[in-house]
Amino acid sequence: MRVVVCLKQVIDPLTPATSLALDNRDMKIRVGVSSPPVINGFDEQGLEAALRLRETNKDIEIIGLAAGDRFNNDVMKRALAVGADQLLLIQDPSLDTWNPYPIANALASAIRHIGGADLVICGRQGSDWDNGLTPFIVGHLLEMPILTLAKRVSQNGTQLEIERVLADGSMVMTANLPAVVTVTSELGTLRMPSVAARLAAARKQPRQLTLQELGAVTSATPTPVVADLAVPVTSRSCTFIEAPDGPTAGARLAEALMQAGAVRLCGGV
Repeated sequence: MRVVVCLKQVIDPLTPATSLALDNRDMKIRVGVSSPPVINGFDEQGLEAALRLRETNKDIEIIGLAAGDRFNNDVMKRALAVGADQLLLIQDPSLDTWNPYPIANALASAIRHIGGADLVICGRQGSDWDNGLTPFIVGHLLEMPILTLAKRVSQNGTQLEIERVLADGSMVMTANLPAVVTVTSELGTLRMPSVAARLAAARKQPRQLTLQELGAVTSATPTPVVADLAVPVTSRSCTFIEAPDGPTAGARLAEALMQAGAVRLCGGV
């Protein structure tokens, strides 16, 4: 059984805002070299889901697959360190984009190129643009059913079962393989690789793929356009309520809140 885990290299969400810069020409967020990228956190949880599946089915082959540009191989090799059998990187300047369509098209083309997959696991969304659309497009292009927001993934023969997170609980969903699954943070964090596994991964090289090699065709699907990037402008003010006693302070506070439009009287009271 072949499991492909889709990975994305992103800016570290813990990067201080002072280290980020907006590129309004190319409509991208830039970060200094002092802050290395990371694998998207939800995608790491997808790796963990694949590793747990292999604990119950030793015949599972796990392939990490990423589409982007200017990969940091040391960062991406984390997938190999935790137990992925292969790491495939599709590198092209056109894939350095917020647009999920060319990225999903490249991922789907690569999966076809390697002979398909029994299961494709994705994180629920990227921590950079938060689109959350790529897994759905991949599922559509590969004509696979998609099960979303899994906090548990299990396999029984040719059938897949997940426990899906709901706002007020969870539900169980099943589908026949092949299928696409998105995982969410409730699944748990990715296990830590041993020192020996890190050293072994450092000696391995990911397989590089090009869009030309994959025959990936640029999608003609119309997409929104990023018109501008800006840092949200926020402000705050503080007013001290002074009064000789508690009831008077409460009345003055209520009056100040009503004047600010934060509260209003109901029912004429």
